[in-house]
Amino acid sequence: MKSPLIKRVPREIKREAGKYVVIALIMILLIGAVSGFLVAVKSLKTAFDDSFEKYNIEDGNFELALEPDEAVLSAIEEEGGVKLYNKYFLDSPTDDFDSTARIFRIREDVDLVSLLDGDLPEEDDEIAMDRLYLKNNKLSVGDKIKISGRELKITGVVALPDYSCAFENNSDFMFDATRFGVAVMTEEGFEAMDDTNLHYCFAWKYNDPPEEWQGKEANDRASELMNVISSKAMLSDFIPGCQSSAINFSGNDMGGDRVMFIVFLYLLIVIIAFVFAVMTSNTITQEAAVIGTLRASGYTKGEIIRHYMAAPMIVLVVASVLGNVLGYTYFRQFMGDAYLNSYSIVKSETIWSAEAFVLTTIVPFVILAAINYLMLLRVISLPPLKFLRRDLKRRQRKKAFKLNTKLHIMFRYRLRVIFQNIPNYITIFAGIFLSSLIMLFSMLFSPVLEQAKKNTKESMFAEHQYVLKMPVETAEETAEKFAAASLKTVDTAKEETISVYGFIKDSRYFHTDLPDEGVYISSAYADKYSIGKGDKLKLKEEWEDTEYEVEIKGVYDYPSTLAVFGNIDYMNSLLGREAGSFTGYLCNKEITDIDKRLIATEITEEDLTKTSRQLENSMGAMMNLFTSVGLAVFVLVIYLLAKVVIEKNTQSISIAKILGYTPAEVSGIYIRTTSIVTLLSLVLCMPIEAVALDRLWRAMMMRYNGWLAPEIPLNVYFKTVALGAVTYLVVSFVLRSRINKVKLDEALKNAE
Repeated sequence: MKSPLIKRVPREIKREAGKYVVIALIMILLIGAVSGFLVAVKSLKTAFDDSFEKYNIEDGNFELALEPDEAVLSAIEEEGGVKLYNKYFLDSPTDDFDSTARIFRIREDVDLVSLLDGDLPEEDDEIAMDRLYLKNNKLSVGDKIKISGRELKITGVVALPDYSCAFENNSDFMFDATRFGVAVMTEEGFEAMDDTNLHYCFAWKYNDPPEEWQGKEANDRASELMNVISSKAMLSDFIPGCQSSAINFSGNDMGGDRVMFIVFLYLLIVIIAFVFAVMTSNTITQEAAVIGTLRASGYTKGEIIRHYMAAPMIVLVVASVLGNVLGYTYFRQFMGDAYLNSYSIVKSETIWSAEAFVLTTIVPFVILAAINYLMLLRVISLPPLKFLRRDLKRRQRKKAFKLNTKLHIMFRYRLRVIFQNIPNYITIFAGIFLSSLIMLFSMLFSPVLEQAKKNTKESMFAEHQYVLKMPVETAEETAEKFAAASLKTVDTAKEETISVYGFIKDSRYFHTDLPDEGVYISSAYADKYSIGKGDKLKLKEEWEDTEYEVEIKGVYDYPSTLAVFGNIDYMNSLLGREAGSFTGYLCNKEITDIDKRLIATEITEEDLTKTSRQLENSMGAMMNLFTSVGLAVFVLVIYLLAKVVIEKNTQSISIAKILGYTPAEVSGIYIRTTSIVTLLSLVLCMPIEAVALDRLWRAMMMRYNGWLAPEIPLNVYFKTVALGAVTYLVVSFVLRSRINKVKLDEALKNAE
């Protein structure tokens, strides 16, 4: 025979429909968002990994200063053990806005084109362009674009697998998909373009490829090939596939936010579980006599626990199903767009993720079930007689906490309400802490990026920083030589690239006297890794075993980049370079007497602020989502728990009305009490959250290359408190109506 308690479950859900609907909506959004994120990452990462074989991605490419003949190419293929493919391109300026279009012929053998929309060009006045470049510049299929004086029709939207990330130069600090984009044209169209900026580029594929795409073997093979090419022709650029930022950056970055999203989900699930626990506890208090009767009638503790767990579990199951449906549809697209706002990924298909199902459905179910079970077990273990007497306290207080009679009666009344509902108010505090932490985190993002832009501009060495492909002299008197290299960190949680600079003595651009031995580090480096003067620093060559150990002599105020600074002679000696070697120039004027083909990259203010601009484009929508979720959780916690306080005190509210208190006065007691607790919680949370947010941000940034200091403006805290206060005002109106609905006859019910 089925237990008759089963019939009560639908009635309980219907009776508390308002609460359960609100909780279900929050959980649907949470599970949907995290599930969508995990599914999107897996789908895009799978498409990226499969693209190497599907689109025949190159093993690397190189550029020659002069166009080679067939004999040179054949010799390189034979001695280097590779197959070469013509990959000539034009870096052509757009006429209607400030950007560069890198135009290729339509590829047929290597780095094949992924057509996302429209058609590939068929006429010589047609062009197909990168999806992200078109989006950022508000262009679409059918529009016209003027490049190098020619008006071209955009016929298609494409993704090139060798440019999944829009790095114009491999040495660039950051990509910029707004001012740089790749495109393809027909053979005839390509030939008709202005060839002033024609680059003689070739891709290669190994006849016998290395076992791993990245690693020491791949790097050694590339070095051998570079030596072969250098002996046959004048090499102006050489980019092994394993070191190509344009190919690898997006794949390395995808999924980096995975831990943050999962922790975010579980924190909120725990809060919701405690909200459920408080709600269930209130229900048990109201139905204590019924539970006592059931226990006395022979119902086991397990049967009653399962009964009161049924409603929350049913709500979670329904929310999980709907959340996963949204996760594989709307949120998969939404979260995927966060990456597609940064990267030009080839076509992808939605892939079922068992991991996403376990992490977003099974684990939350276990967390919710465990917390509710433990709470219920603690209460239901009381003897049936205590339930019949409606006495659910394990420790009976002999008398109430004495309050000073000199205090105003309304003040004492409010204090008594607080003391009687301490567990609920503690949960409110915890909910406010987590929800406002989420809101603070999301609102912190924009100010941090603005501060990063400001720091970058203020700490620039010079208005122009030229990195050369080979040493070459200039007649510009204000130009100053410097040496630079990129090394990797050693003994850190995440291996990352560090910029190493060598400056001349009495430099006009680096405003600190550097020692003959030892180095200075940037303030960003010191801040991120908590190191400073007197510490030893270990760095190493990428793909090599060579390590360098230096002593830190000081910290230089340079908050925008992880960098090491030293005397140019000392740095050349340390890195095994010839005395007098240099890799570029610093200058406040544009240098015009160096062949542009010999300049690897020119770094200006625009280049250094790419990181902040790109993060704003890619993460803006995500931060808005965090703000919305934080606000929703805030409303949920305040409304449900304040409602529980009112329901728990229904009899007292009814008695107060009988004694002649007006609904406004009664509301003033209970609503104002909750208001005081809420506003105090908001204010008191801020100092704790400042510390928590600083640590959370630092822990998150440790997983990324570079450093953005968590400099939190005071106005962010004020905004969070104000937003919470305004939100509570709306909630208080709803709660006020609940008090007004309490009837006078409630005082006669459940009288002891």
